[in-house]
Parts: sequence; C-alpha cells; structure tokens
Amino acid sequence: MRRYHSLLAAVTILALGGLLSLVLADYRLRLLNVSVISAIAVIGFNFAFGLAGLISLGHAAFVGLGAYTLAILSTAFGWSPWLAIPVAILVATLFAGLIGYPLLRLRGHYLALATLGLNVSFTIVVTNWISLTGGTNGISGIPELRLGEFAFNDERRFLWLGLVLLALCAAFAVTLQRSRYGRAMMAVRDDETAARMTGIDVTRVKITALCLSAAFAALSGTLFATHVRFIAPEDFNYAHSIVYLAMLIVGGEGAVAGAIIGAALLTFLPEWLRFLGDAYLAFFGLMLLAILIFLPTGLVGLAARLRRLGGHREAETTS
Repeated sequence: MRRYHSLLAAVTILALGGLLSLVLADYRLRLLNVSVISAIAVIGFNFAFGLAGLISLGHAAFVGLGAYTLAILSTAFGWSPWLAIPVAILVATLFAGLIGYPLLRLRGHYLALATLGLNVSFTIVVTNWISLTGGTNGISGIPELRLGEFAFNDERRFLWLGLVLLALCAAFAVTLQRSRYGRAMMAVRDDETAARMTGIDVTRVKITALCLSAAFAALSGTLFATHVRFIAPEDFNYAHSIVYLAMLIVGGEGAVAGAIIGAALLTFLPEWLRFLGDAYLAFFGLMLLAILIFLPTGLVGLAARLRRLGGHREAETTS
C-alpha cells in the first residue's frame, strides 16, 4: 500500500506538471520552475519541522550551501554539474550532522534563534569570502545541465527535469512518512519523553530529520543554481527561510502534498496580487494570520475537513 501511495504521488505530480507545461507562457513557466525548486526544499523542511517538530529558521542556509558548492565546483574547478550535485548534497548533509549535535540540545524558540543565527552567519561568510564566493557580486556563468547534446536550457525542458526530481522526492517522502522511521519522527514531535520511554533514540531521530532536510535543501539549491545560472548571498538570506516556513504552514505541515501546494501558491501569489501594489505584504500577513487561526492544519487540512463533511452528508442522505 505504501508503494502505491508513493507511485500515485509521483504520477500526479508528473501529470499536473505536464499539463501546465503545455498551456503556460514562458514567464509563468519560469514561475512554475521556481515553485518546483521551492517545493523540493519545502518537502525537506517538512522532515525537520512537520514530522520531527524542529523549529528551524535556517533552512535557506542549507539551500545556499548546496548552490554554492555546485557553483564553485563547476566554475572554479570545471566539474560537470551532474558530478557536483551529489557532492553538494553530501556536503550539506555532513554539515547538518556536524552542527546537529550541539544545536539540537536546544528546544523551541531557543532552537529557532540558533538556526536563525546559522542562516545569518552563512550569509555573512559567503558575502565576505570574496576569493571563493565572489562576495556580493555572486557567482555567474554556472554551466547548464546537459545530457549529451540535449541541454536543459529553456523553461519547458528544465521544468520536466524538475518535475521528475520533485516526483522522486515526493515518492521518497511519502514512503518514509508512512514507515516506522516517519512514525518515530512524529512520536518525537508529539512527546519526546514518551518516545524515549518506548525505546526511540530521540537524538538519532532528530539528527536524521535534520540531515534529510539538509539533503533535500541542497538538491533544491543545485537546481536553483543551474536554472538561474547565477547566485548571490541575498538569494539565501534568513528571509527565504521564513518564506519556506510560510509555504509549509499555508500548505499544511506534516503533509507532502501541503509542501507542494504551499510552495506553488506562495510562488504565484505575488503575481496574482500584483494589482495590490505595496499593500500585498499587508494582505500576505493577514492571510497567514487567518490560516494560523482558522486553518492550523493548512490547506491540506481544509481539504480533509471538506471530505469528511461530504462523507457525513452522504451518510445522512443514505440513512
């Protein structure tokens, strides 16, 4: 059954993305690519925040670590981006495991502040390490992804690559969430003391969640770098971490579908609400406040509530 859920998630993503790629114009295709890249990062963030309950405000630092690792290896050392991608994921995962032990001794808002400091520190380092990262000028000329003579050098081609990777990430996340490892993460989120008493290694579960989160974030960062072909420190500052958090809350934390829906909605929302001008930020803040108050489980939770309501009405009519 788990295998079927994962397969269904992958097929749904590919089918919907494929249909959209046929009807959207170039600019909206670019926005769709951005939403796909963000969705991969938010799925990773869901491991740490949605499943394990780790309040992190430093997710963009892992995205940036993946992007800068690929950019440096491919421009300064001439590596193929395909070879640089797994190295970037490995670097981010190892870094998450290294900082996880001291960071995860903290809880709640202390952990949030510590991860926020991590993100700010990352931005400061890449801004001032000019010889390696280019400083505020960033890194340009990042090679495009190619398969032989076939280059993913336009929005539609890159979208299909992104959709395949998103489908694989979503299938993996659904499978993991329904496995005993996913249930262990949710047990730690709900009650650490009770989880520890049942024999769960709480520290190991938290480290695993953080490492998985960093790996997905790094993959998202490498896709961002090869899509835009230019990166700079402001692409990965703490504000982007807050956006990832907002995407997950709006879509529905703890759900893979929620991560994807939230990433897509918050990517396209500024375009849809452009007519509001400077009032957009006020609307965005009020929308988040309304979701936190009235829809604490996000849009996915609203959909589930509507399905239950429809089921009750159908049962009443048949009885």
